[in-house]
Amino acid sequence: MRETRGIEVGHIFQLGTKYSQAMGAKFVDEKQVERPFVMGCYGIGVSRVVAAAVEQNHDKDGIVWPAPIAPWKVHVVCVNAEDAAQVSAAEQVERDLEAAGIDVLHDDRMKVSPGVKFKDADLIGLPIRVVAGRDAKDGTVEVKVRRTGELAKVKLDAVVADVKRRLAPA
Repeated sequence: MRETRGIEVGHIFQLGTKYSQAMGAKFVDEKQVERPFVMGCYGIGVSRVVAAAVEQNHDKDGIVWPAPIAPWKVHVVCVNAEDAAQVSAAEQVERDLEAAGIDVLHDDRMKVSPGVKFKDADLIGLPIRVVAGRDAKDGTVEVKVRRTGELAKVKLDAVVADVKRRLAPA
């Protein structure tokens, strides 16, 4: 026997015959005798599943959400919310992704430094981060995969296809 850490995600309870007797729920056994069902139930705690996922999927910077259970799939970050090209690019990415059925969290905070936005994005840990920064004036954004750190410059008209490819199961 060995001791190890764990987290209870689901559980079962043996209810016995208390409820089957109260409901008159019976079966006939092999000797043709009526007997009450022996009952049980199970439960899976949604919040426990989330806690287990976070416990298993994090790094020094925060959560690294598995795409199937991430609260949003993409975190759009507008680096400078006072730069018209960056705002326009971030809003276009948000619209295009949402039109494609992809859930988006858009960080368009005005008086927050880019470093704080990036740190917050890592802490939240959504699977994909799309950054509208200096290259927005050229119609390009940066796409980053949270789990691997992989970075790519992507043209605005190719963002949806790129994100879908990155979110597709391997």
